[in-house]
Amino acid sequence: MSLLKIGVIPGDGVGPEVTEVGLKVLEKVAARDGLAYELTHFDLGGERFLKTGEVLPAGEQDRLRGCDVILLGAVGHPGVPPGVLEKGVLLKLRFDFHQYINLRPVRLFPGAPCPVTGKGPEQIDMVVVRENNEDLYVGAGGFTYKGTPEEVAIQTSMNTRAGVERCIRYAFEAARRRGEKGAFAGLSDADRARGYTRQVTLVAKTNVLTFAHDLWQRAFNEVAADYPDVKPSYMHVDACCMRMVTNPEWFDVIVTTNMFGDIITDLGAVLQGGMGLAASGNLNPDKTAPSMFEPVHGSAPDIAGKGIANPLAAVLSVAMMLDHVGASASGDRVRQAVAAVLAAGSPRTPDLGGKATTREVGDAVLAALG
Repeated sequence: MSLLKIGVIPGDGVGPEVTEVGLKVLEKVAARDGLAYELTHFDLGGERFLKTGEVLPAGEQDRLRGCDVILLGAVGHPGVPPGVLEKGVLLKLRFDFHQYINLRPVRLFPGAPCPVTGKGPEQIDMVVVRENNEDLYVGAGGFTYKGTPEEVAIQTSMNTRAGVERCIRYAFEAARRRGEKGAFAGLSDADRARGYTRQVTLVAKTNVLTFAHDLWQRAFNEVAADYPDVKPSYMHVDACCMRMVTNPEWFDVIVTTNMFGDIITDLGAVLQGGMGLAASGNLNPDKTAPSMFEPVHGSAPDIAGKGIANPLAAVLSVAMMLDHVGASASGDRVRQAVAAVLAAGSPRTPDLGGKATTREVGDAVLAALG
């Protein structure tokens, strides 16, 4: 592998704290496996905005474009109005860099707490493929008579055939890749007898959103025909939320819209032990621009600077980054180290019921790497 160029955005709140741990883990696994990389740090986030009024200057975005991948800690600052950083950094990078897949593994590691009684690692192992460049997040719409009793606010969900189909196809390919690793498939014996080895579930609301989600359903049916070994299934989003709690073992790969994906992946994070264990990737599968990897817990300003943030989601995001650049063996090593720490029962940060610091948990992961 040639020199890997990694852009690092530590960001706000606990972002710098967990990113530091992620980079230490990267350093150790890279040294072990002979991966050459260079880091470029970017000062983006709430503090920069408050000092300079800048969110994402064009020059900084051009420098980010020159990276192979981006590791993001978090953005979000209590002194910055909602939406400024989210739209100006996160959504802008996702859209401008064509990161059209948001990939969210939902895996309960042995030893991690799950709030659902009777469900364990054997039942909770799924992946959510969320469309990341369309739907309500495009921002089409506006206000009329804003601030008056007659105010009207409109925000339009935009869905294109090309955008929907590439997301669905990615989900079917992801199901096949999971099959190579033997991950849980959520199939019955009858499904296997029919020749299915994996499953992809479309989550939408076709009975109400009869235009946009009709497009999703038709594209899903057509793409599914190209994957006879993968079982296609459908579930309304409200039923999905219920079944993720009562029957998480039903799911293998979920593919869904930007808005619905944003919601159900946070539910998935709770199933796997909380936000402190939830990693994500904003992927440009074509690699025409960098992909971006981040823990999903946000900047958590209430605990920023206390040294108690859980770094494991950032570490698992590093593992996803390694997968993306073709170093999946290194990514697996990182996940195995996290699994070993969780199985040991300690150290644990307060969100997992412990009293350990961010650094202590990070040191345990480094030790588990060997």
